[in-house]
Amino acid sequence: MKDLQEVFNDLQLAKKESKEIRKEYRDTLLQDGQYQALLEELNKLKETKKSHEMAAQRDMGSRWEKLEDLKTEVKSLQEMISDISLTNLVDGKTVEVRDEYDALYEPVYTVAFKKTN
Repeated sequence: MKDLQEVFNDLQLAKKESKEIRKEYRDTLLQDGQYQALLEELNKLKETKKSHEMAAQRDMGSRWEKLEDLKTEVKSLQEMISDISLTNLVDGKTVEVRDEYDALYEPVYTVAFKKTN
């Protein structure tokens, strides 16, 4: 079995190669005139779509504001769930929850690395 450093190095190489291929893909699309025309048309449609969305949000008034508040609350509660479940895991407690239909949920943990220097 590979050690952590070997797997990390393989991951870095795969990411680098993926980045190079994506750059080639973007360059190929930049040379395609028909694609560029489609992009311009798409941008016009996006602007039209955005204006319709803004009108709908204005029409909804306080209900739209409530939705925005709920998005913030959901994010905060998700962070709280993560913190509590990780604390319970470290303390050796069982980590599980049940919904209104008595369906059991168990946590899924992931590990990510971020550059520190």
